[in-house]
Amino acid sequence: MTITPETDPFHAAEQLRTHVAGLLERSRARSTGLTDAVDEGDLVAQHSPLMSPLVWDLAHIGSQEELWLVRDVGGRPPLRPEIDGLYDAFQHSRASRVELPLLTPPEARRYVAEVREKALDALERSPLRGRRLEHEGFAFGMIVQHEQQHDETMLATHQLRAGAPVLQAPEPPPGRRLAAREVLVPAGAFTQGTSTEPWALDNERPAHPVPLPAYWIDTHPVTNGEYAAFVEAGGYTDPRWWSEEGWRHRSAEGLVAPQFWERDPAGEWWRRRFGVVERVPADEPVVHVCFHEAAAYARWAGKRLPTEAEWEKAARFDPATGRSRRYPWGDGSPTERHANLGQRHLRPAPVGAYPEGASPLGVEQLIGDVWEWCDSGWHPYPGFEAFPYREYSEVFFGGDYKVLRGGSFGTDPSAIRSTFRNWDHPIRRQIFSGFRCARDASAADAAEHADPRA
Repeated sequence: MTITPETDPFHAAEQLRTHVAGLLERSRARSTGLTDAVDEGDLVAQHSPLMSPLVWDLAHIGSQEELWLVRDVGGRPPLRPEIDGLYDAFQHSRASRVELPLLTPPEARRYVAEVREKALDALERSPLRGRRLEHEGFAFGMIVQHEQQHDETMLATHQLRAGAPVLQAPEPPPGRRLAAREVLVPAGAFTQGTSTEPWALDNERPAHPVPLPAYWIDTHPVTNGEYAAFVEAGGYTDPRWWSEEGWRHRSAEGLVAPQFWERDPAGEWWRRRFGVVERVPADEPVVHVCFHEAAAYARWAGKRLPTEAEWEKAARFDPATGRSRRYPWGDGSPTERHANLGQRHLRPAPVGAYPEGASPLGVEQLIGDVWEWCDSGWHPYPGFEAFPYREYSEVFFGGDYKVLRGGSFGTDPSAIRSTFRNWDHPIRRQIFSGFRCARDASAADAAEHADPRA
């Protein structure tokens, strides 16, 4: 949303206030839908040691909102200070949260409702400018994104729960055949990150130039059909395609296919998706693969995974202007014509479903459908500054994390952009993760497609 306080500060602030209130309402409606869809037993159960009980996520959403919007922005005294530690993600592992004296589902619902009432009061009173935390509504945008991120986490928990289906959504639009399987990205520098996006989180900042040699990148994510060919070719039994670490993990966990895939006696692949058992659709992006699986497929295919910078250049760089766009299609916010986002559909869309979402170079489905693994570790950009707290990004830098980009069908439009950076351990696959491939360009390729301004 473009705000112009210089020309009309009052009108701009009121416009932003209305926009924020709408996003807060939308995020809460989604949280409510995900928690009301199941009974109390499902809310308090731990469906996987990798995930929190759904009721913990719900109250944690309220706890963070209270901390930043009610106490800090609103200047109000704490509502429930005695529960702060219960919902501090750094004090308790996900596996241990089920043992905590958590708020019951009715108590959690009352708590988040009370917090929201006071947060909306803080929104009415905030000038939405001046102090960095409030300028252009940053604190409110941070909380909107936080709730939507936990909504996606709760959606992943729904995928892990046993039992009959409880979520419904219409089917995504049909796909189409793309003209090319890969495109060449010309050599040259591009601007990575942002210094202007008002609600960008600290790890997306600041904008900085990144030079890259020419490279090829796939026009769409790897599909189930393409990945099944890797499986059928013995990809999971041949250590040539795997890194040493990846092969150890594959062997220890007995991986034979993406998570939730099962083969019937006739040799056909089926999957379980939110309680529905269905044939694996060949034309959808593969989902629920870890980094090691993605990297092994890429090697088998004679390619590699893109680096984070390569992914972002393919998503943002406009060769006609030399500038980096906010989204592949331009600077306008995502609509249902651009990308599969916001839990609008409960699955990735078939390849070619969103021609209007293509980048200037012709790369499609970079936003939505599946988070895409990149062959880059989790590190700060040059000039990084932690804001408003170290625990969001800084404490995770380093380690064995790998970057994921682009969002999934479970990511809300308010919580994704081409600069948004996600990260996770390379063994994780309960998340809605997929990938696309890249490869180095030859000298002849680079010369033929050279940027004349370089």
